[in-house]
Amino acid sequence: MQSRIIGIIVFALTFGVIAACSVPQTAAGDSTPARTSASYALRQGETVTLAKGTTLTLERINDSRCKQGAVCVWAGYISYTFALAGPQGKQSIVLAENMPNAAPTATQQGLTFALEKLEPPAPPALDAAAPDYRVSLRVTIAQPARP
Repeated sequence: MQSRIIGIIVFALTFGVIAACSVPQTAAGDSTPARTSASYALRQGETVTLAKGTTLTLERINDSRCKQGAVCVWAGYISYTFALAGPQGKQSIVLAENMPNAAPTATQQGLTFALEKLEPPAPPALDAAAPDYRVSLRVTIAQPARP
């Protein structure tokens, strides 16, 4: 009976060691999986670090939407110009909804950028000062194929 209990304990310990060794390790040595996407909220002029040596800056917000209380011949659009600086150099990315020749998503340097939300969501009133815009976007990192 005692040998059977010891055998079960040895089996459980062996299984635990094998399971622990099969978890992929990151470069830092911890067992947390690499993050494949993240959301960021930026104001004009703000920069975030996406990875070592890769940054994203919200350079410009262009809001040509019809202001509340105005009479307009077209609805207009809001667009965001980002600068992506990374190992492949610096590239400009324009994201927009309902803008000709632009889209709410773009892929550059192995990263996909997608608009999530805008604060404030509605255009300002006709005589109001420009609002403090804040745009949220999701950045998805393309993972290399594993052998």
